[in-house]
Amino acid sequence: MQGLRKDILKNKVLALFSFMMIILFSSCEEVVDVDLQTGEAKIVIDAEIMWQKGTAGNEQIIKISKMASYYSTSTPKVSGAAVRIENSNGDVFTFAESEPGVYKCTNFVPVLNADYTLFVTAEGKSFTAVEKLTSVVPINKIEQKMVPDFSGEDAIELTFYYTDPVDQTNYYLTDYQSSFLLFPEYELTDDDLYNGNEINTRFSNEDMVAGNVVNITHRGISKNFFNYMNLILEAQSANPFMAPPANIRGNIVNVNEQNNFALGYFRLCEADKISYQVK
Repeated sequence: MQGLRKDILKNKVLALFSFMMIILFSSCEEVVDVDLQTGEAKIVIDAEIMWQKGTAGNEQIIKISKMASYYSTSTPKVSGAAVRIENSNGDVFTFAESEPGVYKCTNFVPVLNADYTLFVTAEGKSFTAVEKLTSVVPINKIEQKMVPDFSGEDAIELTFYYTDPVDQTNYYLTDYQSSFLLFPEYELTDDDLYNGNEINTRFSNEDMVAGNVVNITHRGISKNFFNYMNLILEAQSANPFMAPPANIRGNIVNVNEQNNFALGYFRLCEADKISYQVK
């Protein structure tokens, strides 16, 4: 009789536990709209002047937009801005708006190690930034092999090689783009441990298969931009349960209001590009 009572009590506990779990999981399916506070919509200036090896580098584009709210599905474009770049010789390169928020220059003259100054006037605010055009060494070769993956299966790995100059400190930014990547993947490298030697950089992805074309863009960048991108990539890979980082400040300053800076970074990079078809 005592055993029967224990069984009845046990069944009641199990039933109660099951009921609580049903309520718990059903509540997880409810959509909860969080009322997020909307701060000031800062201007975002995407100003990368990239001179690809083997090209004239005369066509360059700068994009200007504004921060959107968390739930927004589009990015507000900034039209009507005045955009120009001046070099250390006083030459002026004007960027005309070709479509909303996109400003294009067709007569830019890239000169390695030369200083350039960006000037942007948008929505009544004036911004400026100064940067040097940084060179890059060419990619020597690309190799492909199979390596163990975290899933337990082998994955394709690409390795490209380049020879670092011995007489200078260098910083590099590489991005990989392909049909199996929703967004480009970025990687930073410096020559702190490899100065003057051949450097190899590896890329692997479990979705990469034979026939895919991987577009590799290898840039030379300044130390300051290296540090900026390092913060960006660290924030991107941060623990999702941590507090989100504050807006990371670049080198674009507001001429009249120091605290009302624009987001983004004005950078000038020489780049080597290779399209590699996976075997």
